[in-house]
Amino acid sequence: MVQKNQSKKDKYEESLVAFQKAVETFRREDFARAAELFRKFIEKYDEEKEFVDRAQIYLSICENRLHPPEIKLEDFEDYYYYSVYLLNRGDYEQALEYLNKALEKKPKEARLYYLMANAYCRLGQTDECLKNLKKAIQLDDFFRILAQNERDFEPLWEDKKFRLIIRMA
Repeated sequence: MVQKNQSKKDKYEESLVAFQKAVETFRREDFARAAELFRKFIEKYDEEKEFVDRAQIYLSICENRLHPPEIKLEDFEDYYYYSVYLLNRGDYEQALEYLNKALEKKPKEARLYYLMANAYCRLGQTDECLKNLKKAIQLDDFFRILAQNERDFEPLWEDKKFRLIIRMA
């Protein structure tokens, strides 16, 4: 009986190591490798129900990242909200693509220019950031106040051009 308990304990500890390795791979965003590790984990340690449930969730996330569902964007709001999603994910380049598509539909929408300024700031493209911020403020003065308090613009708070735009635009 002691031998059986020891064997069960060894298998449990082995499963912990395997699960941890899969999670670490997931955190490195190597989703293909992580999916493979989670599949093997589920197959090999099927008696560890708690971990198998978690592994299945991680596997589902990996599959979703590897094969994202096709999103059909049709109107301005679709492009706008998808851009916000991409910005929040840190995919600034792609967000800018969709913001430009939204601009084609509503070229005088101040919030688009503001989000573009935000994306360019995060990309370190100060001139583009300031150009879009100025346009946003010209279209809607509300963004002047917002920009002064927006943490994403903090690197520019001491920039002379930024301060000038905030005062003059």
